[in-house]
Amino acid sequence: MRWGADRWRIYRLVGREVARTMRAATARLTARPDILARVRVTGLVIAPHDLRTSDSTFADDIYAGLFVFAGRSLAASGGSPFDYAPPSPEWADVLYGFGWLRHLRAADTALARANARAFVADFMAGRGDAHLARHTPVAARRLISFLCQSPLVLEGADHGFYQSFLKALARGAQQLERDLRRGVPPQWRLNAAVALCYAGLCCEGIQPILRRATRVLSRELDRQIMTDGGHRSRDPRFAMELLLDLLPLRQSYLSRSVEPPEALLRAIDRMLPLLRLLRHPDTSLSHFNGMGATAADHLATLLVYDGARARPMMHAPNSGYERLEGGRVVVVADVGASPPLPYSINAGAGCLSFEMSSGPQRIVINCGLPASGPELRRLARSTAAHSTACVADASSCRFLGGGGWWGERLAADWLVRRLGPVVLRGPAAVEAERLEEEASLVLAARHDGYAREFGLIHERRWQLAGTGARLDGQDAFLRAPQTKARLRGRDVAIRFHLHPAIAVRGVPEGLELASALGEVWQFRAEGADIAIEESVYFAGLTGARRTDQIVLHLRVADDAQVRWSFERLSSAPSRRDAAADAPAT
Repeated sequence: MRWGADRWRIYRLVGREVARTMRAATARLTARPDILARVRVTGLVIAPHDLRTSDSTFADDIYAGLFVFAGRSLAASGGSPFDYAPPSPEWADVLYGFGWLRHLRAADTALARANARAFVADFMAGRGDAHLARHTPVAARRLISFLCQSPLVLEGADHGFYQSFLKALARGAQQLERDLRRGVPPQWRLNAAVALCYAGLCCEGIQPILRRATRVLSRELDRQIMTDGGHRSRDPRFAMELLLDLLPLRQSYLSRSVEPPEALLRAIDRMLPLLRLLRHPDTSLSHFNGMGATAADHLATLLVYDGARARPMMHAPNSGYERLEGGRVVVVADVGASPPLPYSINAGAGCLSFEMSSGPQRIVINCGLPASGPELRRLARSTAAHSTACVADASSCRFLGGGGWWGERLAADWLVRRLGPVVLRGPAAVEAERLEEEASLVLAARHDGYAREFGLIHERRWQLAGTGARLDGQDAFLRAPQTKARLRGRDVAIRFHLHPAIAVRGVPEGLELASALGEVWQFRAEGADIAIEESVYFAGLTGARRTDQIVLHLRVADDAQVRWSFERLSSAPSRRDAAADAPAT
């Protein structure tokens, strides 16, 4: 990108990060001794329950030397995975986080336990990349994994290994405690506080950390979990992973006869209903702001805690998500502003995008975030990867990265290493309104993401029939109030990415969409040219998949309006009908 109007904001970010670096260096020289500096772990009291489901077949792969994490694989050929260069940063995060030990525990064999001890011993002996292992969220995940899987690792271990394992737990807790004292990004603070609370509850000898960690956890949960249950990052994946840690943490407090903090109880109660809002009938979450493939078993496990028959909330004004339901049809829309800069590392430029499903079949989707690959992840965060309108092939958000001359590129690269590819600027004034009109549900919203650069306000309106048989939409492009000069003509593309299971073809009335479950829908549009173009679905469980997208092309020189609709022509046969139509045997 070229910085343009954002140049001074970049300069302020550079100044702020330089000042933060100097403060951290000063704090290291003047800080009091760490609270854990003179204590050691003398034993383990409890092992927390790991809610993440496991698969014993992964143990077979690991035994064969094949490590498949974050969509990438590495064949260790009989060696240790810590002796190889990681295929991707995300792969390294999973490896050094040790969450995959749960798959070895699921195998429940002497060989799996020996493998687990060998891998943990390799790490404790210093094999691998210490810099990658030092990353705060990775260190927090590793500490939790070691505690949860301690029965697997320690069963049959000798005294020397046991003592080394306790020292590794102490070092991990000391590192996270120092990170909290020196200042890390807010989401990392939350990760570290959760891990330290686990350590204080599970380990003998470092109980002093529990009081401080509980205070930090309570403060961060109150700051980061909004009133409607959403996290300030607006990232459904982060919220789901956080809940998978908070629920066992609550139980760990009770197991040690310690009262859980009120902030923890409030956060859990608020967060579970929001996941239902974002959930589609196929048991996956909507692909907004960092959400990739959904681990359906993890989500099902969480929603059991909210009550199996609980109805989802429909309106999340703080998080910026809305849900419409009619018959079998569910529409989930992103009508929120960009998250604050420190929380926006995975945020997408998908304001006013939506996803639509009919029963268990997803129809309209966003592309979703791939498991790894910086270039693919950058592409997946763009407006063009979402089912919304894109002006002049530009995103409604400006991401940190790139730059003009070499000095700007150096500054941008340094900031990306410090902050990640955060959102510098995005839609700020986003308004949404829900209505009910003649047996239908209406959602209307607008955003100003294209106002500064192109002088346009994007408005979108959804109207879902109460029966779910029809979804009508309208996109309008209006002159921004502060724009005085005559607008230049701009090419606009309104995109509707389709699930790979949807087959689309042109018919005289518009487009026909056929699902693998037998439903047929018709798409029509007025005010733009209709095209079928290639797309990619990044959030598939088996990796990226080719799919199609419907694109409405128009040129906007002043106010313009486009109408479109999805109408169901035939429904999927019910189980009873399918049985009646089956040939006799």
